[in-house]
Amino acid sequence: MSAFKHHDMLPTPDHDEQARQDFVASLRGHLSGRLMPGAYQIYERRVAPALRAELGREPDETEVRRAMTREPYYQFWSAMQRRSQEMLWESVIDPTERELPALIDRAKSRAKPAVKAPKASKTSKEPRAARSRRRSSLRLDPSLPLPRYHAAVDIHLQPGAYHTDSTADDVAAGVIYDKGLDLYMGGALGAENGLMGETLVAYVKERHPALRPRRVLDMGCAIGNSTVVWARAFPEAEVHGIDVGAPVLRYAHARAEGFGAPVHFSQQNAEGTDFGSGSFDLVVSHIMLHETSKPALQRIFAECRRLLRPGGLMLHLEIPRGHTVFEQFMHNWESYNNNETFSRYMTHIDLAAEAVKGGFARSKVRVDEFAMQMSVAQMNYAENFIWKILAAER
Repeated sequence: MSAFKHHDMLPTPDHDEQARQDFVASLRGHLSGRLMPGAYQIYERRVAPALRAELGREPDETEVRRAMTREPYYQFWSAMQRRSQEMLWESVIDPTERELPALIDRAKSRAKPAVKAPKASKTSKEPRAARSRRRSSLRLDPSLPLPRYHAAVDIHLQPGAYHTDSTADDVAAGVIYDKGLDLYMGGALGAENGLMGETLVAYVKERHPALRPRRVLDMGCAIGNSTVVWARAFPEAEVHGIDVGAPVLRYAHARAEGFGAPVHFSQQNAEGTDFGSGSFDLVVSHIMLHETSKPALQRIFAECRRLLRPGGLMLHLEIPRGHTVFEQFMHNWESYNNNETFSRYMTHIDLAAEAVKGGFARSKVRVDEFAMQMSVAQMNYAENFIWKILAAER
């Protein structure tokens, strides 16, 4: 049972809509928990021995893919996985469309220009949280060019992806993604889809316990589910979130306001922002890199370095890529079937080397791994879930 918490920027599904979402969640759990492991068994017992006998060596991912896509069991699982992803979006689109006018009005009522919080006097009785709320803001740029890696496909098969406005002041992309993310991960990201942010916050507090950032930037923030975590973890910091998609930013701002979390959201490309050089102590992202491109990686890392003050920290959390050739093949199902076009190329990219090309000193760069405690029904493509964390100091 998902711990996901309903909030006022989400539609309230009726009985049939809720049943449909529950069915999708159960179906995906069944596919991951019961059927996906069977693909591993077929590979180990039949496909891998045959490939080794044929090739006289261990197969590469292309050879594994060619053999596995001929297997009826894999074909069935893959077809059902694809259909479950389509059903996931269908199940959240209907209630969103029904309540969209009210959700837009709610978001517009919260999208007020930022008001600088007055400095509290020693005798001020106003709670810090009340002062902080007035520091939130939303800044959109309709002239911002959309990167081709976002415009080319509907990422994750989400209709319109993150960036499409279907009506004035649209927030639908954010609404759909928020609940869709919970269904996709089987509730693993928690009540507010915040686990990725919580993972990086825990990493910072363990590896850099003395860090007290004054300014934090979350790149590719989407609905701000991780950005809010940083605002709560460091309440004295000025927290910014950027994304290229206007509808997800409108939703992110309204959502954060509803949670009482002070965040400045702005529509910008992580490859080049309008922030001043050396203006951040901490620059982070959460599963953004695999949705960009090889040329974009170096530009993003160079921009991170430019934005960081001396001694500042860059952190990028990335999705698992797999340790074995078969795990890599399974994770890369997303590229071939779920419009994650760049994701498979990330499998063999040396992120540390790319950060060095972006200007960071090799001695200041490291890549760590973090294993999440999840049930196999939440893991989709492997029986373990290991995040990659790219860390670099300016």
